Amino acid sequence: MMHRWRVQRMAQIVRAGGVIAYPTEAVWGLGCDPWDELAVDRLLALKERPMHKGLILVADNIHQFDFLLYDLPERWIERLAGSWPGPNTWLVPHQNRLPQWIVGEHDSVALRVSAHPLVRDLCALTGPLVSTSANRSGRPAARSRLRVQQYFPAELDGVLGGALGGRKNPSLIRDLRSGDVIRPS
Repeated sequence: MMHRWRVQRMAQIVRAGGVIAYPTEAVWGLGCDPWDELAVDRLLALKERPMHKGLILVADNIHQFDFLLYDLPERWIERLAGSWPGPNTWLVPHQNRLPQWIVGEHDSVALRVSAHPLVRDLCALTGPLVSTSANRSGRPAARSRLRVQQYFPAELDGVLGGALGGRKNPSLIRDLRSGDVIRPS
C-alpha cells in the first residue's frame, strides 16, 4: 500500500533528525522529533519563529502524552479525552518534563491529538511530533503542497503528500486549567 510506505519513510526521516511537512485538518504543518534539539532549531529557523513562543505537540492518541498527564487531576484528563481526537489544542502544565526548546517561556505546553489519518499514522510510528503551520512567521499558513514547496523550496527533508482534512481554521486553543479559549477556531 503506497500510503503506508510514504508514512513509514517520513517516520524514518523524523527519527533521523529531519524536518518534514504534512497535511493536517486545516493547513499544512511542519514537524520534527520534539526531543531532537537540532531538528527543532532547524524548524524554528525555517519558520523564523523565536524559541520563546513555544511549539505545539501532536499525537496519535492521548496515551502518547501519558508522561505529561499521569499525575494531573482526573477532571482535566476527562476534559482532554472528551475533546480528542479532533481540532482541540490544550495548554497543559508541563511540570518541567519537556525541554525548553519546546515549551519556550511558558509553564504549559500546547498538546493536540489529531483526527487526520496521515498525522495519526505518522505519530503512531514516531510518537508525538512538533506540529506548527508550514509558513514563515507572519505569512499565511500553507493550504497546499505547492505553497509548502514555494515557502521552502529546498529546506525540507520530506513532504508527506495527502489532502487536508477539510477544516477552514486551525484548532481551537484552550487553557486546561481555566478552560479559557486562547485562540478560537
